[in-house]
Parts: sequence; structure tokens; C-alpha cells
Amino acid sequence: MRVTSKGQVTIPRDLRQLAGIEPNSEVIFSIENGKLVVAPKADPHAALERQRLDRLSAVLDRLEGTGDQRLNADALMALTRDRD
Repeated sequence: MRVTSKGQVTIPRDLRQLAGIEPNSEVIFSIENGKLVVAPKADPHAALERQRLDRLSAVLDRLEGTGDQRLNADALMALTRDRD
């Protein structure tokens, strides 16, 4: 895909449909993990949901690798299901 001298690109139809970008709609640009992201401009509720998802993702990233590696699936199931 080529960028014009005005900085324009054509987003392929299939990608526009997958992303929910409608004709004549507005989009927003952001940089996430060093990548340029284009998304449909959404209502404020969607932005709040995105912020919540980003916070959850950050928490999960911090928890990664902190579990007890000695527990196998059977032991974990016993801990979570076999309570009296």
C-alpha cells in the first residue's frame, strides 16, 4: 500500500468492514505499541470501555508469570472446585 504525497492511503473494503468503518464516517488515529492504529470514532461509552479494557490488560501483564508453576491443571481444579 502506498502513501500519497498528502499522506493519504486507501483502506481496503474488507478491512473497513471488519473494523466497522462506514462511508463518510470519522476515524481516530492512535499509536499502540509502536503501531499506527485507525479506528472508527466511537461514542463516549465505547471510549470508556476501551480504557477499562486497557487497564485490565495492564493488570494481566503485571500478573503474568506470578503463578505457582508447580500446580498442574488437576491440582488447580481441586483448589477451585473441591471446597467444602
